[in-house]
Amino acid sequence: MKIRNSAKAIIIQDSKILLTKNIDSEGYFYLFPGGGQEHGEVLTETVKRECNEEIGENVKVKNLLHIREYIGKNHEHAHFDGDVHQIEYYFVCQLLEEQVSTFMPTNPDSHQVGIEWLLVSRLLDYRIYPKGIRNLIQSFAEDKSEVVYLGDIN
Repeated sequence: MKIRNSAKAIIIQDSKILLTKNIDSEGYFYLFPGGGQEHGEVLTETVKRECNEEIGENVKVKNLLHIREYIGKNHEHAHFDGDVHQIEYYFVCQLLEEQVSTFMPTNPDSHQVGIEWLLVSRLLDYRIYPKGIRNLIQSFAEDKSEVVYLGDIN
């Protein structure tokens, strides 16, 4: 089994976080903008490219906030991604100030139906993946505490 690297963006502005809105048979769910690293691509370039594809915006990549391993066989969707092993790098990003935010994705994911700003204080009210990162994002937004390596959290 090959291990895949993925770079994700954490974009917080005015107490809200920007996520992609997706749909499946269970209803709406939210993901952090980002995706797979291409061969020869630096992770910061991956997150920039993926943000352009999924939210239609250019971002400034700042600090690496979290590293999460996703081992599919250990999670609720093991029936369809049990053989997946992915290392996810979560970077704090900001939208470039000179842009007008039109949010026109250039290459959205197959389940993606939009982009949405959610209140950080209400993250537990939504189906956000990974679920285990919701509390950590709230802590980061409140006091800027940082935990980098998360392991294989849900």
